[in-house]
Amino acid sequence: MFAIFIASVPARVQAIQNGSSRIVDGVAVRIESDIITESELTELAAFQQLVQGAPVARPELINELIDQWIVKNEAQSSQFLRPQPEEIDKAFNDLSQHFSSPAAFQQQLTEVGLAEKEVRRQLALQIYLDRFLDYRFRAAAQVDEKQVQDYYAGEFTKQVEAHGEKIPPLEDVHAEIRQVLIERLITDKSEKWLTDTRSHLRIEVLRPLATPGSSVGEKK
Repeated sequence: MFAIFIASVPARVQAIQNGSSRIVDGVAVRIESDIITESELTELAAFQQLVQGAPVARPELINELIDQWIVKNEAQSSQFLRPQPEEIDKAFNDLSQHFSSPAAFQQQLTEVGLAEKEVRRQLALQIYLDRFLDYRFRAAAQVDEKQVQDYYAGEFTKQVEAHGEKIPPLEDVHAEIRQVLIERLITDKSEKWLTDTRSHLRIEVLRPLATPGSSVGEKK
């Protein structure tokens, strides 16, 4: 069965310093013998707000972090290569260009509470995980000519007509359509693999840190 539990008490990662206990982070999720911390969730939340322009709900963030954990562990087991610094630089520059000016980009970083190094870390992870999924599933993402023609005659044509544009010949957009269909297949296969993998993991989602005496606790 799909083993996700909501813990009955909040958890904390503690550090011992000078003989006393000091709270340094909270635990958001336990996966097998590993954890995902509250600071990881907070950083992802800020990054998603930066990219999407709106906050993302905590359950969605937790699901994404669990998926990231699964893919990252598989990629590391396969010794999959990390992105190069210049690739991260390019991704960072591409992201910054979505804002009206460098000053506007820096202001948004401040508003969501992210430092540049944290943005680069998120971009590097995104590149790493996306590339691994592409590597793992592209060979199995086979698209035949009929699928290309069906997409062209159906969804593609409707989209072009909705924008009031002239429909280009199939040969002009054939490669583009094939790539769209391949990417969809990779996404579908990735999602199925993630769902199947989750079903074999013990995953415990913990409540956010609560004040003493507050009531938390529910199991699924």
